[in-house]
Amino acid sequence: MPTSTSDERIKNVKIDENLITVDLMDGRIISVPLVWYPSLMNATPEQLMNWEIAGGGYGIHWPDLDEDLSTEGFLRGAPSPKKFNKTA
Repeated sequence: MPTSTSDERIKNVKIDENLITVDLMDGRIISVPLVWYPSLMNATPEQLMNWEIAGGGYGIHWPDLDEDLSTEGFLRGAPSPKKFNKTA
């Protein structure tokens, strides 16, 4: 019986005006709507393109936006949780 290896680490990230597309090391490609992540949707193109692979290869970090996303969240199809208003 053949066995499959799953490697959910990020190989590459592509971002356009509608989608974040993540290529995984095991060959899978995940695309999620940019609108799921308001901080990214509202970012400038320069901020959006300034990302780095983080978390041992399992996450993406946008230092200018203090935003982090994980392959686990992408695979679950989980949009960004709504943030609470911190005003008193």
